[in-house]
Amino acid sequence: MSRPATRKAAPKGEYIETDSGNKVSRRAAITGTANITLGGRTVISADVHLRGDLHPSRPAPSSSNNGPARDAPPTSISIGRCTVVSAGCVVRPPSRVSRGAVHYYPMKIGDNVFIGPNTTISAISISSHVHIGAGCVIHPFAIIKDNVKILPNTVVPAHMVIPSGSVVAGRPARVVGEVGEGWGVSAGGAGGGALGGAGGQGWVEGGDLRELVRGIR
Repeated sequence: MSRPATRKAAPKGEYIETDSGNKVSRRAAITGTANITLGGRTVISADVHLRGDLHPSRPAPSSSNNGPARDAPPTSISIGRCTVVSAGCVVRPPSRVSRGAVHYYPMKIGDNVFIGPNTTISAISISSHVHIGAGCVIHPFAIIKDNVKILPNTVVPAHMVIPSGSVVAGRPARVVGEVGEGWGVSAGGAGGGALGGAGGQGWVEGGDLRELVRGIR
């Protein structure tokens, strides 16, 4: 009597997709998941390090209609909708030393933000429709306003505030131009290959990244 054939397990895809459409690579390194929020349709690529374990020391107060206020888990990293964190990035909340102790502060990243490969980010705030090129370093407590383009290999110093509509480059960074009226609508290009062969034809820098997110498998 022949032995029954064994069924081969179906191959697993590169990304785990959540109910809200987030796509998280199985090869991403995420710590402190309870302290990280993803807004939906956001992509976390391979070899990305999200340091949710570096959280504020004080939990955030939360109130309930059914009872007294209780302490909610502190949020270390908040990432908005349709944001793409490319391969090899490190995202960690900013910190400062006070009275001999390290204190971490929550980081907020907006909607439709593209973060290029091998970039390190410790900004306190990145607003929406921002395009960050490959190999950049954003030092602690930097603030990046809406509709900003940061060119590859730029180093943004600590506490720098980048105004809306700016093009930034250099080591250290400086404003070298403006994105112009077509930013996010008709300017920019398909950035193909930035995610290691991902699809997403038709997306533009600073625009709505839903098409890029759909093309990532």
